[in-house]
Amino acid sequence: MTAPEIATWLVRAGALYAAIGVAFAVYLLARGLSRFDAAAANAGWGFKLLVLPGIVALWPLLWGRLIAGRPLEERNAHDRAALGARR
Repeated sequence: MTAPEIATWLVRAGALYAAIGVAFAVYLLARGLSRFDAAAANAGWGFKLLVLPGIVALWPLLWGRLIAGRPLEERNAHDRAALGARR
């Protein structure tokens, strides 16, 4: 393969990735967002337009979470300390 052929395939792969991301983002913003965050599901279109690029870029991670049924929960040292203090 020559360099232009490789470049063509890379551009096609990037376009396919982005197209799948856009399709997933449309679904997630229209219906699936409530499975992750109830407050975000009730947010206006301004917020949804702000998170659209992130959803398009990170669609494999979000798709995996959506399929597994796990909400996006951050667990860090601060959260663990706060939860430990309540017990």
